Amino acid sequence: MAGLFDTQAEIYAAARPDYPDSLFEFLASVTHHGCVWDVGTGNGQAAIKLAEIFDRVIATDVSSQQLQQAPQRPNIKYAVTSKSITRDELHSVIGPDHSLDLVTVAQALHWFDLDAFYGHVGAMLRRGGDRPGVLAAWCYQLCHVDADVDAVLTEFYAATSPYWAPQRQLVDNGYRTIDFPFEPVAGQASTGPLRFESIKRLNLGQLLAYFRSWSAVQTAMTRGWPYWRSFGRHLRRAGPVILWW
Repeated sequence: MAGLFDTQAEIYAAARPDYPDSLFEFLASVTHHGCVWDVGTGNGQAAIKLAEIFDRVIATDVSSQQLQQAPQRPNIKYAVTSKSITRDELHSVIGPDHSLDLVTVAQALHWFDLDAFYGHVGAMLRRGGDRPGVLAAWCYQLCHVDADVDAVLTEFYAATSPYWAPQRQLVDNGYRTIDFPFEPVAGQASTGPLRFESIKRLNLGQLLAYFRSWSAVQTAMTRGWPYWRSFGRHLRRAGPVILWW
């Protein structure tokens, strides 16, 4: 995924949905609040929420363009990492083994080399004690508005299908088919996936900006894709809309 979101970094920062407070409240309830590593942080959407809970947030990404859009906070350290991060690089950027209370991956796990990443997670998370370290990864799928608008969105999403990377199928499946070889956190019967709801009010221009932030749309537009203009005409009469993921 390296470079896939560079060209639309500014649009991505402005248009993407926010992650719900209920998600972060859950993470706070199952972890100690020392240090968290937010991997594939992009424009820091998750990092900024994590900074309200954790003493230290280390937010990394392979895209310097994305990190330039990230909000600054005293307890957030942003860092560009290599495409195939090594253990030595991890120690340099984050700290020693078993020093993390939480590792988060927001809308990015499907891009990773999972075997290598899980090895790093196992080495960096705290072990033992009443609350050992936790890995939390989440994604969101196509938004919903109402029956009429959803029909247009479904048609549009189908039209983008040739332009998505194969890994997108893991998101379409809600991460239910992704390899996740970990034990559930205390109090949970399984590793999930759990469901959280995010609601955002957008006007038509903001909604179109959200779709322009998709990697598939950017890829399609570079190939002279004609569907984008017709999609805008489909939604031209729409007023403010409320979306949920």
